[in-house]
Amino acid sequence: MANKPNRAGAVRKTKKGPTKGTGGNGRKALEGRGPTPKAEDRTYHVAGKRKAAQERYAAAGGEARSGGPSGSRGGRQQSGGPAQRRSKGDDNEIVTGRNSVLEALRARIPATALYIAARVEMDDRVRETLAIAKNRDIPILEIMRPELDRISGRDAVHQGVALKVPPYEYAHPMELLDAVTHRGQTPLFVALDGITDPRNLGAIIRSTAAFGGHGVIVPQRRSVGVTASAWKTSAGAAARTPVAMAPNLTQTLKGFKERGVFVLGLDGAGDVSLPGLELADRPVVIVVGSEGKGLSRLVTETCDEIVSIPISAATESLNAGIAASVTLYEISRLRAAH
Repeated sequence: MANKPNRAGAVRKTKKGPTKGTGGNGRKALEGRGPTPKAEDRTYHVAGKRKAAQERYAAAGGEARSGGPSGSRGGRQQSGGPAQRRSKGDDNEIVTGRNSVLEALRARIPATALYIAARVEMDDRVRETLAIAKNRDIPILEIMRPELDRISGRDAVHQGVALKVPPYEYAHPMELLDAVTHRGQTPLFVALDGITDPRNLGAIIRSTAAFGGHGVIVPQRRSVGVTASAWKTSAGAAARTPVAMAPNLTQTLKGFKERGVFVLGLDGAGDVSLPGLELADRPVVIVVGSEGKGLSRLVTETCDEIVSIPISAATESLNAGIAASVTLYEISRLRAAH
């Protein structure tokens, strides 16, 4: 059947005339982009970050010892008073079991109520629990065992005793920094990146208090909060050392850098050794990563330096709490020597 010229698709159209060239783009592409910049001139490279940190260190001189400029940031007024606080969660925590409740009360964990089962069998632990609660004016409520079972939760072994712990109230990171610089002190903070074990958080809070740190910063997501377990591990230090919550840890660290604070990440493969740390006497925030994954990529890119702790070859790595404690001790020692 013959093709009809006026039927769509029947006629193959060919393009005639000169074809446009590349305009020299191909030749330019072959010329390359010139020599590769030196490592120290690349902002994303470890050497580039070290150079930027050294330039900030030199530019700060002696002024950065007090935490950098103490003015407001982003139009927010400086605050030297109590930091604004908010809770990470709305649910109260229930601590159950005679040993756990007694240890929580001994550690002075904030509590709003002590529940005692009706006709509970008295022993030394229950007597001391009741005595501490009475001395601290914590309400003591005697309830029936079925009600205590419901309050404690499914499968909980309460042994006739339970303690109601309210949600922890967190400081705002930038207002906490404001308060430190307002007092003329050299900021020293610890930030947690992906730490999920409350015992590690408690140990870090305790070490921060012991070595003159001013607070601990936890991210709002994918991080442990201040639970009763963290309170117990801190051995009461959580009552003296504030914990701040960062909606976005990377942005908070960048905000600290704008205020003259140096961000130091801890990693076994770091290019800066901890002993004799050059930035120890400057405003510092130490970032501790999770034991499994370490520091996240974005946090690593934000750090001024990645610091490693020399350890024996027989030990692969240090626990997050121990690594933070060793670093805080070294910074405290170096500051005392100045």
